[in-house]
This record gives sequence, C-alpha cells and structure tokens, in this order.
Amino acid sequence: MADPALQIPFDLGSRIAHGREDFLLGPSNASAVKLIDRWPDWHTPLMIISGPAASGKSHLAAVWRDRAGAENVRPEMLLTHSAEQISGMGKHIVLDGLDPWIGDRNAETTLFHLYNMFFADKRSILATMRMPPAQVTFAVPDLSSRVRASTLASIQPPDDILLGSILIKLFQDRQINASSDVIQYILPRMERSFSSARDIAEAADKRALATKKPVTVALMRQVLAQLND
Repeated sequence: MADPALQIPFDLGSRIAHGREDFLLGPSNASAVKLIDRWPDWHTPLMIISGPAASGKSHLAAVWRDRAGAENVRPEMLLTHSAEQISGMGKHIVLDGLDPWIGDRNAETTLFHLYNMFFADKRSILATMRMPPAQVTFAVPDLSSRVRASTLASIQPPDDILLGSILIKLFQDRQINASSDVIQYILPRMERSFSSARDIAEAADKRALATKKPVTVALMRQVLAQLND
C-alpha cells in the first residue's frame, strides 16, 4: 500500500551545469580534463575519453564542443550517412557514446573513411566510450589500429573528495542545498560510482518533492533504504 504521506510530484526537471567551470576536477578525471584543455594541440585526429556511466564524459565533450565550435553527430548516423555527409556537418565533430557501433562493419567502415578525411584535413573528432578501445572487438582491422593508436584519456572511479563534490553538484543542479552532514552520511553508504551518485540525487529529489520535506539525514536514510531494496 502506498505511503499516504507521499504525493505524486510533478517532474519539473533540473538545470544541468555543463560549463568548463562547472566540471569537478579530481585525480580520477585529471587526464581527461587535460586532454580537453590541450586542444588544438592534438597529435591524432581522433581523441577518446572512456569511463563509466555518469562519469562526466558527455560534460567534457560538451565543453570541448563549445570551445572548438564542433558539432554533435549521433553515432548511429555512421549507419545511415556516408563519411562525406558526416564530414560536411562541421569542421570538428563529437561522437558521444560510440561503443554500441563498434563491431558493426558498416558503421566501422564509415568511421574509418571519416578518420582518414579528418586526418588529411587536420580536423578533430572527439569520441566518448564506456570501454577503452583495447577492450573492444573491432570488425575492421584498419580502423582498429587507428583507434587504438589514438590518444585515450580514461576517467577512473572517484575518490571520496570528488564523489562528495559530485553529490553536492548533483543536488545543486536540482536546486537542493545538501548540508555537509547529509553528504557525510551518504558517502560511506553508497556504491563508489558516478552513476550511484546520480541515482541517489534523483531519488532524494523525488522523495523531497513527494513528502514536501527538505533533504536531511533522516530523508536520506529512507532514500538509501529504498534504493537498496
């Protein structure tokens, strides 16, 4: 039976901060941030940021896109468009979430030709992946060698300081001011991952809206219990 104290909240959404100054820097993501900051001094046409879900790959890609004047190209377009068509979409491009299309020969063939075009024209492609290229099986050997020779920056699981900062930012994106007591309560009780922080902030926001109560340690105790069911 539903808790009578709960009400179904309207999902008003949240403001996601995606500027360079909004990105939280820590040892786990320093190499990826340096890669973005180093552009246009890139030594290969393809640069790759790999890391787990919700680790900030798309955030950094958005930062670079704005800095380079790049265009977002949905990776599935590697199946529906020619390399020439994709090349014409922008001087530089972002392929955010490339993993599902690695292993598809047609998509890889398009990416191979695209790579060669950008190499010849000294243009840049930034791709994000959950898995590093060394752990992915390619269908096109020539693409495999080029991707694996590209510069890779990996985002690692966060330490306590970064994870706490991520929680604070996620709460702030939802206009929630979480006290230090709340953050310190959550940290030792959560999975050590970016995606877990995202899920906790979302669940806390929904419960706070439903109960019309602030995000306190007591409310977070209920949220974590619910997430662990």
